[in-house]
Parts: sequence; C-alpha cells; structure tokens
Amino acid sequence: MNQTYQVRIYVTLRPSVLDPAGTAVQSGLKHMGYDNVEQVRIGKYVEVTLTATNETTAREQIDRMCDQLLANPVIENYRFELTQLQLNPG
Repeated sequence: MNQTYQVRIYVTLRPSVLDPAGTAVQSGLKHMGYDNVEQVRIGKYVEVTLTATNETTAREQIDRMCDQLLANPVIENYRFELTQLQLNPG
C-alpha cells in the first residue's frame, strides 16, 4: 500500500558560487539602515506531495528529482525534509 509524503526541499547556492541577487538584497538592507547584515544568500524552497511504497523509495525519488530538475548540482546544494502524512479516517 502506498504512503503519502509531504516533502520540503531547500535549494541553496554552493558557498563558492557568487550570489548577485543576495548581494543586491544585502545592499538594499544596508540602505534601509540594517548595517549589521553581513551576508545574504538567495535560494529556493519547493514543496512536493508524493506517494510511494515506503520512505526509502520516496527519498530516492526526491533525490533524483532534485538532481535532474529542481537543483543544478554543479552550483547548488539541496536538502529536504520528508514527513509521512496521516490519512484521516472517515
């Protein structure tokens, strides 16, 4: 029987990659008086709901999705949180 999972995926630039959008946001914050902001890095957040036979299969599928489409493994890192959803009886 398949289980349903909620997945929260966080994609961020690798530390060695320049982040012009983050630099622009940091500059804007400094102009607004937030001089204590030392660095800003911009990333992506993705939510996916999927069904799989078990947690291992779900994790393997999410890894493949991230490697093939959701993240660029050359310049980005990703991590995810997987939660099994409970179906409400009735």
